[in-house]
Amino acid sequence: MTPSRFHLYNFGIPLACAALVFLIFDMTHLDITLSNLLFDPLTQVFPIEQNRFFEQFTHKWARIVPNWTAEAAFIGAMLSLVWPLLDTAKRPRLGERLERSRIAAVLRFTTAHRRDFWFVVVAFALCTGVIHFLKAHTSVYCPIETTLYGGKMARVDWFENFQLFHEAGDGRCWPGGHASGGFTMLALYFVARRYQWRYSKALLWGSLLLGLVYGTTRVLQGWHYMSHTFWAGIFVWLTCLLTALAFYGRARLALPVLGKHQRAAFATESQACA
Repeated sequence: MTPSRFHLYNFGIPLACAALVFLIFDMTHLDITLSNLLFDPLTQVFPIEQNRFFEQFTHKWARIVPNWTAEAAFIGAMLSLVWPLLDTAKRPRLGERLERSRIAAVLRFTTAHRRDFWFVVVAFALCTGVIHFLKAHTSVYCPIETTLYGGKMARVDWFENFQLFHEAGDGRCWPGGHASGGFTMLALYFVARRYQWRYSKALLWGSLLLGLVYGTTRVLQGWHYMSHTFWAGIFVWLTCLLTALAFYGRARLALPVLGKHQRAAFATESQACA
């Protein structure tokens, strides 16, 4: 993939999506229109918000996927530092014990993929940091907290309240935090692209779908507008992309995805060159 095409796909498409979301949602009342369809004006509640099972399943249990991924990546990153420190060449008995217990295989694997584990850890941390920064510096209240839907706070758009150097207020609703948790799984897509894995597109679309589902469930409960989900996806993608470029470089990420037979041939050529 040429540099121009790489930047067009990876930067151009999300920036174009940002422009569309801004024009279609932020410059209109579409968000409010969609939320009005989910709100019961007679009882002054979002009916699904009152469903405890829905809340438990879509908000509490759903966090397991990104949380466990982040924890596994952190454990892998820590273990990747252990094998070089053991220096089994000078401690053959220790090496033998580790080999018998199969711990050595795990430590060698984490060491070989140290960059990948640390990339996922850093990408997750930066995505979380970016979303929290935007939340604090725009101070947007969730629909259910505003006077439109029985709350006490006024509704404001994020661009009306944005403050670069200090917090804008107590609101913490833009972009969607729950949606961003699903979208952070995009970090795995960039690891797959590094290795030219043929299922990388499946990871891409799966991560996007996960974030979309996470965000939509909160829209149904009145805790977000639909545009909050789209904005979360855009910022998480750009954060993961820039982090991946810092860890792997554009040339590596731009390599074509290899099929099964192509991967075998590529591995054979690499071993021959080595």
